[in-house]
Amino acid sequence: MNLHQLRFVQEAVRRNLNLTETAKALFTSQPGISKAILELEEELGIEIFARHGKRLRRVTEPGELVLKSVEIIMREVANLKRIGDEFSKQDAGTLSIATTHTQARYFLPEPVAQLRKLYPKVQLVLHQGMPDQVARMLIDDVAEIGLATESLANHPDLITLPCYEWQHVLVVPAQHPLAAVERPTLEQLAAWPLVLYQSTVTGRTRIDQAFLRAKLKPLVALEAIDSDVIKTYVRLGLGVGIVTELAMHPQPPEPDLTWRPLGHLFGSNMTRVAFKRGAYLRRFVLAFAAMLSPRLTPALLERAMLGLGTDYEL
Repeated sequence: MNLHQLRFVQEAVRRNLNLTETAKALFTSQPGISKAILELEEELGIEIFARHGKRLRRVTEPGELVLKSVEIIMREVANLKRIGDEFSKQDAGTLSIATTHTQARYFLPEPVAQLRKLYPKVQLVLHQGMPDQVARMLIDDVAEIGLATESLANHPDLITLPCYEWQHVLVVPAQHPLAAVERPTLEQLAAWPLVLYQSTVTGRTRIDQAFLRAKLKPLVALEAIDSDVIKTYVRLGLGVGIVTELAMHPQPPEPDLTWRPLGHLFGSNMTRVAFKRGAYLRRFVLAFAAMLSPRLTPALLERAMLGLGTDYEL
C-alpha cells in the first residue's frame, strides 16, 4: 500500500469514476491507475469499485469505508506538508483563497494588502467562483481559506465561522424617482424591472423569500453574479438594482448612482469564512483570518478546528 494508490482512488471518485480524466488530472497513464487500484484492492481483500468490464461503475459498500479512511490519510499528508513549510520556510509559502466575485472585488483588497505588507514572501493565489465552487475548492485542497455568503455552512467537511454582517441596498440612477425615497417598500420595488444577483449568490435567497411572503411577483430584467455588472445595466436603464452595500463604496465614488439601504425589507446577511475540517493552519493563514475579522483570533480558530464549541455566531 502506498500514497500513490490512495491518491488514485481519491481522484477517481472526484472525477466521477472516469479513469481517463483521472489520468489527465494526475499526469499519469490510465493503465497505470487501473493497475494500482487493482493491486490495492487485492492487498485489502475487497473491491473498492464495482466494474462493468474495465469501467468503474460505482463505489462498493466496503469501498465507501475505504474512501473515508483515504480522505483522512490524504488530509493528514497535506497537513504534514504544511507543517514542514511552516517550520522550514517560516514566513514564506503560498496562500490560496477561494471566494466569490463580490468578496474579491470589494472586501478582500484591504486584508490582502495588509497580509502582503506583513508577510512579503507569501504568494497569494485568488480563486473566484460560485459559493458551491468555493466549498468544493476547500474540500479538494485547492484552497486553504474560503469566503462566501451562501452555501459554506451546508458542508459537514468544512469548519465555517461568521466573518461580518451586511445588508442589501437599492441602486438607481441619480435622477430616478426612487432616488428620492428614503425607505423603499417591496411594492415600490416590484413596480420596476429588477437587476439582481443570480439565485445562489450574495444573499439572493432573502430577496426572493421577502417578495414571496408579500405575494408579489417582481419582473426580473437581468441576473448576474457581479455587482459591477448589475450597476452597469442600471446605468443603461435596464431596471433598478439590488446589490450588497459593499458595492456602493467604490473608489473613486460614483456620483451618477444613488443607493438606499434595504435591511428593513431583506434583513441582514452573514458572510462566512471556512476551512477544511482537520486542516493545519499555518501562521500566515491565522494572521490573514484575523485581518478579515478581529474576532477571528488564533485562539478561536484553534478551538473551532478542534471541534470545541458549537456557537460562534456574531
